[in-house]
Amino acid sequence: MSHWDKSYSKEEEKGPVRVRIAPSPTGPLHVGHARTALFNWLYARKNKGQFLLRIEDTDRERSRPEFEREILDGLRWLGLDWDEEPVRQSTRLSLYRSVAERLVQMGRAYACFCSPEELEERRKAMMARGLPPKYDRRCRSLSDEERQRRMREQSFVLRFAMPLDGETVFQDVIRGPISFAHSELDDFVLLKSDGFPAYNFACVVDDHEMGITHVIRGEDHISNTPRQIQIYQALGWQPPRFAHLPLILGKDRSKLSSRHGATSLKAYQEMGILPEAMVNFLALLGWYPRDGREILSLDEMVEQFELSDVKPSGAIFDLEKLLWMSGHYVRTLAAEDLAIRILPYLVERGWVEPNPSSEQWNYLLQVTPLIQERMRTLSEATSLADFFYEDPEDYDEPVVSKWLTRSDAPQMLEELSNRLESLEDFTVEGIEETVRRMAAERGQRAAVLIHTTRAALTGRGEGPSLFHLMAVLGRERCVRRLRTAVRRLTEGSLKVAR
Repeated sequence: MSHWDKSYSKEEEKGPVRVRIAPSPTGPLHVGHARTALFNWLYARKNKGQFLLRIEDTDRERSRPEFEREILDGLRWLGLDWDEEPVRQSTRLSLYRSVAERLVQMGRAYACFCSPEELEERRKAMMARGLPPKYDRRCRSLSDEERQRRMREQSFVLRFAMPLDGETVFQDVIRGPISFAHSELDDFVLLKSDGFPAYNFACVVDDHEMGITHVIRGEDHISNTPRQIQIYQALGWQPPRFAHLPLILGKDRSKLSSRHGATSLKAYQEMGILPEAMVNFLALLGWYPRDGREILSLDEMVEQFELSDVKPSGAIFDLEKLLWMSGHYVRTLAAEDLAIRILPYLVERGWVEPNPSSEQWNYLLQVTPLIQERMRTLSEATSLADFFYEDPEDYDEPVVSKWLTRSDAPQMLEELSNRLESLEDFTVEGIEETVRRMAAERGQRAAVLIHTTRAALTGRGEGPSLFHLMAVLGRERCVRRLRTAVRRLTEGSLKVAR
């Protein structure tokens, strides 16, 4: 029986904590990988250790430089800095070959000449007999003479010679003891025929060379752990401690996938989720602060984070909660900070120059507080602020039917436009006084004039305080829009958005 790490206690840890995140640049950075990176970073910072980055780029067909850039940009966006230069597996092939040759010499690895077609045929045959499909070890029994002859003539892979009996038991920091019978594990590939390492082998060699003390990763890697521990033991290396995080699930409690919505970190970045909110949200996917708070800064997370507080059960990715959390962070920003963050979205619409003039910038600083309370994501700025930058071309059907189809609407709006045109004090207070006095003089409820005016100015029934938005729009825009609405109502040319 192969036992390792029967108990976990901080007192047993020796030396500084060194953890890593090891993404493959074969696609966008998944939110699950981002959560794993965050937990590793929190653990390193909590224990005054190092957080390292390894790029697992040995998949030559699928690895792309643009995906690597996206991974690095995503980690930076989250505020997760790494402590040493990133390690790239593609630059370490000679190291893997050297360690593999050592295992061969020790009798713990051997050449396998079975072709992919042969392996697939045997796999199907085993499944047809109701057996688990795994390598049948037929090349393990070849004589040294036969093996050497075939190595000169055929391509081959190197396989690890697993123990035939017993089991591997390890203590997961989060889940407790986990065991695997060796009869369940086959002789897995170490080096492929092209000389590139397979995942489990490269992972062990790299983690050992990088001095990794704790491997914190998703629970889908649990089955890899006994294989990796066997490599460590064969080489006489001390394995790291393992902690397997819970899967991230959709609302239907199945593994999070594209059918549940966006799964890449970049998609949420483009959506305009604030990075502070994304980090906060990811941290709560499986970990719960002991004080029960849901809103925490990175520093507060570091202070409270403990691996032992991570729960093994799956964590639900709740988009509505993420949006709520992003909205919370939006409302905590100073207006100038928020204006800087929404500027790219307004530039994309052509409303503001990339380097705005002082007039454009000052106007944006006035608009920002009026849309801030209703924003949840930065991208929502354009839908919330559009009437500050564009005259309405159509009007929402509910406000048309309730307010603009009133028989007295054209006359009411025309009179208000005249009063506003001659108003000396075009401020929030001056506008409010004008509107309320006019309503009183007409014997109307102020609400009727306020709602009708909002509909004419914005095309909508909801939005910021009417008097504040009119003050920001300014006299010229207000008068023009009111008179345009009057003309359209009179001509019957008012467009209704349905």
